[in-house]
Amino acid sequence: MKGALDGIKVIDLSRILAGPWASQMLADFGAQVIKVERPKQGDDTRYWGPPFIKEATEQQPPQAAYFHCANRNKQSISIDITHTDGQQIIRDLVANADVVIENYKVGGLAKYGLDYDSLKKLNPKLVYCSITGFGQTGPSASKAGYDAMIQGEGGLMSLTGEPNGQPMKVGVALVDVMTGLYSCNAVLAALMARQHTSKGQHIDIALLDVQMATLANQGMNYLATNKNPQRLGNGHPNIVPYQTFATNDGSIILAVGNDQQFARFCQVIDKSELSASPLFSTNAQRVVHRSDLIPVIASVLATKDTAFWVNALEQVAVPCGPVNSLEQVFTHPQIKHRNMVREVPDWDENMIKTIANPINLSATPIKYHSAPPELGQHTQQILMKELTMSQAQYSQLSKQGIIG
Repeated sequence: MKGALDGIKVIDLSRILAGPWASQMLADFGAQVIKVERPKQGDDTRYWGPPFIKEATEQQPPQAAYFHCANRNKQSISIDITHTDGQQIIRDLVANADVVIENYKVGGLAKYGLDYDSLKKLNPKLVYCSITGFGQTGPSASKAGYDAMIQGEGGLMSLTGEPNGQPMKVGVALVDVMTGLYSCNAVLAALMARQHTSKGQHIDIALLDVQMATLANQGMNYLATNKNPQRLGNGHPNIVPYQTFATNDGSIILAVGNDQQFARFCQVIDKSELSASPLFSTNAQRVVHRSDLIPVIASVLATKDTAFWVNALEQVAVPCGPVNSLEQVFTHPQIKHRNMVREVPDWDENMIKTIANPINLSATPIKYHSAPPELGQHTQQILMKELTMSQAQYSQLSKQGIIG
């Protein structure tokens, strides 16, 4: 069975997380993704451990668990693009490719003749996605951007953390992940547009832009009031009660989204007078009088175990759940039912666990055919088969260290 993007070829010049996250999505959908890496060293995230899925050998760098989160279903070729012969190999690959993804600094690939303006002359239908910290234009365009600094500069850290504590970053590289998702969406849109324009285009994606776009309700709260939202810990700026509470043996997250749910919640905790009070009967009033309401709820929920409250509240359709550790997440019966952990074979046919793509397509399901590749695992195969390079040419380039 063919994948949704069967026949689409992607040349992935990106590294770290945002670009590889986007290209892994495309690979999951069935595209051929050729990951271009530096000889001997490869993608930086191969080294970002411990933990490591594979330790380093004389021939191969290590493979950190970090690298494995964003590089399955890809092929790896090892090319030195600083050398003219390496640049020509990339141009030859791009000539019959559909997509290029790169996350070099603005103008960084122009000196190699691998920028959009150069490559579109070879392939006018090429979709070329550039991912940077701050975008291709503007006073900050030349600056490098990393997830944590963008969480700070883009406002997310100012919203995250306890009211009287320090600003906090999110526990995963959320800006990189969101940028990867936006980039994948943009590539898919450009491929669709190509069907009626018969032309490719340049996609300009900036981490800072993505961070601002995903401020969501908090960003609109600021535009509506011109006031900086304050950190609320695990509370919600617009809904109450919508936060974590300590129980007798752990924590519970309440997500009470409307007044009817709040009334049912009050019945369960034997505090119906709260929902009857004009101070708390509507969400707007509960937001205003948050500091009076939350301590009352907290004192009640602390008296019993998490499982007791979850069971009682679920029976009356009040959204809630336990605050799970990752061990509890990976053993969650619903997670197991949804098959969210898969196994994929590596170079040596060892089965490597991976977290599944959450998208379920009925007619073109996602396939998990290979773990993240060894560095340069497919160099010879691709250059000799797809570019019809001779064995003598391949050997000469290999001796020169241009390919690996």
